[in-house]
Amino acid sequence: MLIEVSGLRDLFPSGLRFVFWKRWIYSRIQVKLPTAQYSDVRINISQNGHKHPRSLLVRGLGPLRRLCSNLLQFFGLKQLYDTKLTHAYALEILHWMSEDISTIDDTKLEQSGVYDAFFRAIKYGVIEVVMGILKANPDILTVLNKNGRGILDSAVEHRQEKIFSLIYVLGTRKYMLISGTDQCQNNILHIAAKLATPDRLAHISGAVLQMQRELQWYKEVESIVNPLSQEYTNSSNEKPSQIFSDTHKQLVSDGEQWMKETATSCTVVGALIITIMFTAAFTVPGGNVQDTGFPLFLHKKSFMVFIISDAISLFASSTSVLMFLGVLTSRYAEDDFLKSLPTKLIIGLSTLFISIAAMMVTFCATLIIMLEGELKLVIPITLLASIPVTLFILLQFPLLVEIFVSTYGPGIFDRKIKYCY
Repeated sequence: MLIEVSGLRDLFPSGLRFVFWKRWIYSRIQVKLPTAQYSDVRINISQNGHKHPRSLLVRGLGPLRRLCSNLLQFFGLKQLYDTKLTHAYALEILHWMSEDISTIDDTKLEQSGVYDAFFRAIKYGVIEVVMGILKANPDILTVLNKNGRGILDSAVEHRQEKIFSLIYVLGTRKYMLISGTDQCQNNILHIAAKLATPDRLAHISGAVLQMQRELQWYKEVESIVNPLSQEYTNSSNEKPSQIFSDTHKQLVSDGEQWMKETATSCTVVGALIITIMFTAAFTVPGGNVQDTGFPLFLHKKSFMVFIISDAISLFASSTSVLMFLGVLTSRYAEDDFLKSLPTKLIIGLSTLFISIAAMMVTFCATLIIMLEGELKLVIPITLLASIPVTLFILLQFPLLVEIFVSTYGPGIFDRKIKYCY
């Protein structure tokens, strides 16, 4: 049963896929397990060939569970409560299993399936199972799988950053884990240089972010190994840098194509906005006074809004076009995908959004000046003017946030992870 549970990531908090506000609510839900009805707990796991989790049914929960469930369902939070309850029961079952593992003789661990469950949990990123097994028997930390790879090698192979983050709390023991080689004489840097499996890349949006994530993994592993490991050759006489370049050629090509297409489209939009805003600055609403040449509505507040928003839109769109031109003329080297290209894309998309928003403000200010007092027309048209900005936010803002977090966020590795062995 431990082998089956070790691959069911959705049963544990590490498999949580809620958006940030649901995560916030989830962290504040309190779940209390019944103390006298464990005999009524039943796990029903359906598998479809890939052995992915389908359901966890828990019965005999008592009146307290039913009351809480009804209240949360009333507020639309029953799914969060059920998820939290599922995780609580899974952790409790894991605790029982860990106690059993601690009683097994070391010579019988492999036969009992503990090693298989351990590496299966690493493959699927079930950090709770990995830590539970290690706490039950810390000696399993140095166990190798059939390919001669240990816990850190397997974590890098399957791109499981939560498992790999254990390296930050292992102290001097980590050097023993990162200095070995597998059956093909690959060290841990060789493993990091290979392209991630398609199922791990599928969780990342776009070839650019996928390439960035691959570089983050490679650079992170490179920073912890001996510098001589960079020149070490495997049984195929390949260095880690050679493997990285060979296996990531297609990803670099796809990322380059996506960046150029995005930059070209955004450059066209930015150039149109520049033309419109530049023209609007010299054809002000209401015209100019013939004697002085000053704008007729110079002293109106709405006119000042018009001028300021026009200038902001013009300058922001100009910056956006320059950034996207920088993207188009980039050399597209591998290291450029780490920060250079994402930074240009962040600035370009941000300034393009600002220019579109400021352009809509300019348009609304012009309507207010020209249709003074006609609120029946001004208000509906102003509301319609917010539609393009809203659409841009819905379509592009999530991508912008994802790129920003991936480039300048806290990173995928948890250096503050807590683990005691």
